[in-house]
Parts: sequence; structure tokens; C-alpha cells
Amino acid sequence: MFADFGVLNYWTYLVGAIFIILVPGPNTFFVLKTGAAYGIRTGYLAALAVFIGDAVLMFLSYAGVATLIKTTPVLFNIVRYLGALYLLYLGLKMLWAVIKQKGGEHTHTADQRSTIFKRALTLSLTNPKAILFYVSFFVQFIDVNSTTPGLAFLILGVTLEIVSFAYLSFLIVSGSLVTRFVGSRKKLVKLGNSLIGLVFVGFAARLASLQS
Repeated sequence: MFADFGVLNYWTYLVGAIFIILVPGPNTFFVLKTGAAYGIRTGYLAALAVFIGDAVLMFLSYAGVATLIKTTPVLFNIVRYLGALYLLYLGLKMLWAVIKQKGGEHTHTADQRSTIFKRALTLSLTNPKAILFYVSFFVQFIDVNSTTPGLAFLILGVTLEIVSFAYLSFLIVSGSLVTRFVGSRKKLVKLGNSLIGLVFVGFAARLASLQS
């Protein structure tokens, strides 16, 4: 399938993409938390930011910027530490909100939606693991002798976004339904926010310890 467009072993790629998407990451947890705390609509706003960030990284990967970062330790380290610091900031802020008993608030102001969108976009763009994934994974399924490598890259990118959309949709809807089910049980909501905050801090530590 899509072999005429320069794509190699599409079904193998699809299976690999599904498994990679299913591996939890900062973007996944942020979208899940947003959907659970603010509802389906705001959850999809966060997901949209992730899709845009991923699309930008895919384009940069195709343009060669990601390869440059991968082969230049200084650039890789800059991206890596920026991503780690931002994850640490988000994690600590979520934990602080729980301590200050703000974890159960579910306001929907325009400023708050804008902040959520910016946070999700920043999370996506400062994820060096995603950059390296697009460099190392995509190229394995593109025929280097094809006359349309750009089209092949586009097919792989759209496929990944579709899989990501389906998975994030499941998380958004299920997270929102769980929140409605628990209702006013603020302790459970605070516990969830606390755990996700700790997960973000853990991601920051792990990202900072990656070897370039």
C-alpha cells in the first residue's frame, strides 16, 4: 500500500506507529488531565496544540533541522534541557495547585483556554524524543530512490496524526466521563492531579538524564 508513492512496508509502519503512540508521554498525560479537569471541548483544544506541534516537528524533520539537532550535541542539549525545565515547571505548578486546593477548580475562561493551548504546544515542540523519533523512524519506511519522498513523508505523517487523534480522543472522552462519574469527590480529583504532577516531574528528570 502506497508503494507507488515511495512508502515502504506501510502496514509495518502503522503497527509500529500505534505502539509508539500508546507509550505514555508528557503530551498524553497533559491532554488526559485537561480533558478530565475541563471537559471534552478543552481537551480537544489541548489535543489540537499537540497535533500542530507534531506537524511542525515533522516538517522540520523533513527539512533536515531534526537531523542537525541529532548530529550536533550542543543543539540537542539545548532542546533537551528546555523540555526538561518546562516539564518540571508544569509538574511543580500542578502540585502547588493541589497544595493550595485549586486542583478541583474547573473554570473555562478564554485566558485559561489560551494558556492550555500554549502549554500543550510548548510541550510538543520541546520534546527532543519526538524529534529523534521522526528522524530515526520515518526514514526506515521511505524509499530513498523514490521521486516523491515528500509525498511519502506526508503519508506517514498524516497516518501518525490520525492514530494520535484516535488515541487522544479516547483519553479525552474517557477522562471527562470519569470526572463526571466521580462528581464532587475533590479528593479523588486532587489525587489524580497530584499523580500527573509527579509524572511530569519524573519525565523532566528522565529527559534531563538522556544521553546525547
